Amino acid sequence: MTDPADPFAQQTRTADGPPPGCPAHAGAVSLTGLDFQQTPSELYRTMRREHGPVAPVLLDGGIPAWLVLGYTELSYVTSHDELFARDSRRWNQWENIPSDWPLLPYVGYQPSVLFAEGDEHRRRAGVITDALEGVDQFELANECLLIADDLIRGFAGSGQVELMSDYVHPLLMRAVVQMCGMPATGDDTRQLVDDLRISLDAAEGEDPVAGYNRVGERLRQLVKEKRMAPGPDVTSRMVMHPAGLSDEEIVQDLISVISAGEQPTSNWVCNTLRLLLTDERFAVNVSGGRLSVGEALNEVLWLDTPTQNFIGRWAVRDVQLGGRQIREGDCLVLGLAAANTDPQIWPEGHVGAENAAHLSFSNGEHRCPYPAPLLADVMARTAVETLLERLPDLVLSVEPEELVWRPSIWMRGLMELPVQFTPVVQ
Repeated sequence: MTDPADPFAQQTRTADGPPPGCPAHAGAVSLTGLDFQQTPSELYRTMRREHGPVAPVLLDGGIPAWLVLGYTELSYVTSHDELFARDSRRWNQWENIPSDWPLLPYVGYQPSVLFAEGDEHRRRAGVITDALEGVDQFELANECLLIADDLIRGFAGSGQVELMSDYVHPLLMRAVVQMCGMPATGDDTRQLVDDLRISLDAAEGEDPVAGYNRVGERLRQLVKEKRMAPGPDVTSRMVMHPAGLSDEEIVQDLISVISAGEQPTSNWVCNTLRLLLTDERFAVNVSGGRLSVGEALNEVLWLDTPTQNFIGRWAVRDVQLGGRQIREGDCLVLGLAAANTDPQIWPEGHVGAENAAHLSFSNGEHRCPYPAPLLADVMARTAVETLLERLPDLVLSVEPEELVWRPSIWMRGLMELPVQFTPVVQ
């Protein structure tokens, strides 16, 4: 039951037809365009000023939804699964969704931990947690160090490198797939990671649905291999877990684990490197400055979080949220980046990096399962620190304003991060 005294949870009754404030009404903001890609923080401020903490928006193809901008409101949504649930089959817009809709990999129901609810979600999330807890953080850090050194040796003598393609993505790719029991290198692995990128954030001309299907096929093969010959890896621990997940359940949950481990963490690393190389607060002691690196990593989670927006939650019944009437079956997009910079929690516009109360790993029962954020931090910190220690005079090859952000409202990451340094003789 909802608490009638709670301003967010009051159940409402609406007349036939769309209620006032329905996202189909005039004024809904399209979640597309260069503003979202390059300067989303300014757009979030404008939306918050014009619409409040919950804004009516239009997804690809003009599909209506709500964007939750407020920190308090987002925390409430993610903490009350009985009102805002994860099973996307509740959506009241399915009849308007074409089969080739680009966001289908995000919202098309799959029998995965992402869409599970209640006891089933706890069972699935428990398997992932147990499998990840088997990862030794010191071994992971050492493995990342070895991978980083190997990659750096490949370009250290040139005096210049594009970090996204030649360092950050390969490092995280190799670390995550090794953790899951796949070969760290080879065309098969590279194709898997590229298909993950396509499924989550397709460029023009790429097919996200086809990319997602290819990922599933490769991971089905991996699960079969681990059932026959298990090893000391995440996939094997999921296969052998007493919860007895089926092969298809493991495949779907592995997609979630690998997707969350590689792409967002890569953007976290690169966004942090950009901050360290462009912000004078870190310039004095950036080389080997472990405290500065830690502060930069945390500040990025507040100000340039790798996952800007996440889709989503679906209203279980008619409710009110942030002064808006939400209809049963409405889709809510979690505005993680907007919530992290909510002026209600950062008075006078100051966003501090001294605490970890950000929502970058979401919140509530469906947040990133423990210890995934700790493992991501190990990989990100090792990647940043190793690079700065090996190449202490690293500087940008372009002016900071020339850096281009990826054309995505979902992920926050750079297209490229070109740098130069004094060549190192091998």
